[in-house]
Amino acid sequence: MKDPKTLQDAIVYFSDADHCLEYMAAHRWPNGVVCPTCGRKDVTFLRTQRKWQCKSAHAKRQFTAKVGTVFEDSPLGLEKWLPAVWMICNAKNGISSYELARALGVTQKSAWFMLHRIRTAMRNGSLLKMGGSQGGPVEVDETFVGPRPDRMHRERRLRMKAATGNQKAIVMGMLDRETRQVRAHVIPNVKRETLQNAILNQVEGGSVVYTDRYAAYDNLAAKRFVHETVNHVEEYVRGQVHTQGIENFWSLLKRTLRGTYVAVEPFHLDRYLDEQMFRFNNRAAKDNPLNDADRFAAVLMNLAGKRLTYAELTGKDDRTIPF
Repeated sequence: MKDPKTLQDAIVYFSDADHCLEYMAAHRWPNGVVCPTCGRKDVTFLRTQRKWQCKSAHAKRQFTAKVGTVFEDSPLGLEKWLPAVWMICNAKNGISSYELARALGVTQKSAWFMLHRIRTAMRNGSLLKMGGSQGGPVEVDETFVGPRPDRMHRERRLRMKAATGNQKAIVMGMLDRETRQVRAHVIPNVKRETLQNAILNQVEGGSVVYTDRYAAYDNLAAKRFVHETVNHVEEYVRGQVHTQGIENFWSLLKRTLRGTYVAVEPFHLDRYLDEQMFRFNNRAAKDNPLNDADRFAAVLMNLAGKRLTYAELTGKDDRTIPF
């Protein structure tokens, strides 16, 4: 059977455990299976156990296709994980944990944990700066994400205000017009130092930067940027000067958060941003003819070397401090 191209194909294809294992191994190790502990390539496949064994004598010499990925230590098989990956990376407005739980026959708690682990695999993490000679003008904007304060429970409203100084989470985003790639992350405040340091870290010097007239963006020209602004009190577009592209991303993000996920804690917001950025940056376009199978393969190629435990996710790990 050929590799799946649609959701229906994926459901049929991944219902077979052998197909799941072959597909996962082919995308994780395109040049042959490698021991994740020592890197040895001449490993032995133990067919009855559906795992491999390294010929070198060391700890964890037996390993499965899930070891070293976001799937590690999960009691769920690949026949549930792979359809879940397909659905989340190809659903334009996301998929809720309740819907995924019904579709896969797992509990809502398990589905919620699965979705967050898959979002971890969707994280970009590129070290290349935007703009410059390889890119185009960069649109920069910030937005507030969260429910209306007057509709929030009093304890949650006070908890968020104590943690961030705001009653909503703040997200800063940048869009490269040439590559049509977006980057966004949660920031603690909208002070000049916070916003301009983010631009310095993410945008190549000498690039054209478009923002609104917010005072915190003043003096960007002094930091080797060509800075153009648009006054939203009077206009939204002045020739090529506007922030409509990044505002389109905000619209898609908020539609997903309010319509599909309904309630998102600020502590988890970065992972929801990873999900939305992945779909936006890998959407089909005239110069980017990606289909569902391409997006699915892109996530599988990015599974290894990432891990998210339940303790980290719920803030019970010492290294994480939730709101």
